Amino acid sequence: MNYVDPSTGATYALDTARWCADTGHYLNLGPSPGLRRSQIDTGRHSVWRYASALLVDVENAVTMGEGWTPLLERDWDGARVAFKLEFMMPTGSFKDRGMTVMVSYLKSRGIGHVLEDSSGNAGASLSAYAAAAHMRCKILVPETASYPKIAQIAACGAEVVTVKGSRQDVADAALRYSKQIFYASHNWQPFFVEGTKTLAYELWEQLGFRVPDNVVVPLGYGSNILGCERGFAELKRNGEIAAMPRLFGVQAANCAPYYSAYKAGVRHLVPTEVTPTVAEGIASSQPTRVAEVLAAVRQSGGAIVAVSEEEIVTALGSLARQGMYVEPTSAAAAAGLSQLLRSGAISAGETTVLVLTGSGLKASERIGELLKLTARQEAS
Repeated sequence: MNYVDPSTGATYALDTARWCADTGHYLNLGPSPGLRRSQIDTGRHSVWRYASALLVDVENAVTMGEGWTPLLERDWDGARVAFKLEFMMPTGSFKDRGMTVMVSYLKSRGIGHVLEDSSGNAGASLSAYAAAAHMRCKILVPETASYPKIAQIAACGAEVVTVKGSRQDVADAALRYSKQIFYASHNWQPFFVEGTKTLAYELWEQLGFRVPDNVVVPLGYGSNILGCERGFAELKRNGEIAAMPRLFGVQAANCAPYYSAYKAGVRHLVPTEVTPTVAEGIASSQPTRVAEVLAAVRQSGGAIVAVSEEEIVTALGSLARQGMYVEPTSAAAAAGLSQLLRSGAISAGETTVLVLTGSGLKASERIGELLKLTARQEAS
């Protein structure tokens, strides 16, 4: 197995930890053998039950029991939907699924000091797993990041640096710091996607070893899309499933670079106006693996949609009234599913999984403001 630079075809051994190619381009991992049903370690109730499919020795696992999150069936806009509660992870977001594998790999390669840029959830996750691995950790966050997320990062012992400007300004600052500290960006280091692919394995197993018709996720950088594509493709190659699910990514209309590229029918970013959104976790104007994410969606027969701020807030309240208290980023995916059901792109009779990625506890103050505003508008 190797790292692969998709821009040149160059490969690099996995013995040495890297986050980019010599050219500065991002790296992917070559195909993994995956696993068959008989290779699941049923004694483990975490992502490491699929250790046979992971390119990290389980003996090196830095784990806090992440994964094996509930799959809850509920009605949503007239359809029966399976809600995947990824916010019930150790640090409150799906990021733990990728972080356990990435940090385990980095520790096994002797990395002792890591750097990340994050709107909050990835930083909180890396800071926790770095603490568990006894690594030093530096996290760069936007100055607009929610305070609970910043507090969570700092509580785990990480050095927190706030950066003025946009989410992209934070990423640019991290690239400058990367000259001194290993850049353990979940958007660059491909072992993160090696971890998120376990979402596909988990859905397959929890659905009785069947593949869903549709998987709907919030879309920022695209690690859940790429993880699902990688995991389900491995299952298909091993004959465990006959077909791939359709993959649907949902963006906030205020920051929707993937949606713009998808609508334009191209494989690259196009000029897109960006304004603030309540879905801060997917407010990424310059994602990294653009061509791969667009290809995964298109080849699956899925789509990318964009939802308004009003749709996000409405979905947020509807989810909460069903007992699912999530952050606005997760609610964006629910709003997107409503749009897809209305348009007929997804039908009520299909098996659809909606992935809820982050806990509302990370954004309670903002959620309170939004719901108060909504209540006032409804009363007037």
